[in-house]
Amino acid sequence: MTNSPAEMPSPVGEDAPGSLARALDRDTYDTIREPRAPGRLPLGDGTWHQLARQYVWVQLISTGLLALIVLAAVLLLTLLWGQWWAWIPGGVFLGILIWTMIITPRQARAYGYQLRRDDLVFRRGILWQRVVAVPYGRMQLIDITHGPLDRGFGIAQLKLVTAAASTGIVIPGLKQDAAEQLRDTLVDVAEARRTGL
Repeated sequence: MTNSPAEMPSPVGEDAPGSLARALDRDTYDTIREPRAPGRLPLGDGTWHQLARQYVWVQLISTGLLALIVLAAVLLLTLLWGQWWAWIPGGVFLGILIWTMIITPRQARAYGYQLRRDDLVFRRGILWQRVVAVPYGRMQLIDITHGPLDRGFGIAQLKLVTAAASTGIVIPGLKQDAAEQLRDTLVDVAEARRTGL
């Protein structure tokens, strides 16, 4: 016997297990960064969850390492082979990397996701905003990935794939246990929704 969609419990809310909600919000930012013009971004009916603070450190370290590699390459070209022109593209690229490092904390606070009754809503961006709602019944693959730096800081990224490529999303910077609990919850809810269709 299958439950009708109206009988399906909300994945996160009043009747949800408290451990999932606590795991999703552990070591995250307190409030989501909103654009300056209020009311420009549609909000869902659930609670916004944010990325782990360690995500910013991972991004800063990886961008900083790339900046050091570019600087070393420019210095090598300049000092050993006298290629002074290398400072033009190298300087532009270094400027972009430094600007990226400066705005990374602000960008990280603009990421958010919420689990509503029928879908997962994901948002990101301050200037270029993207809001995607992925219905639970349309989720085909839920994948967790993490690189060496991510593992070192205990974070992972959760990838949701649907039949439509434009609605697939990647939620970066989740605590490892939060990503695993969220994956398990989404798999259970997606299976229940698909059987109820």
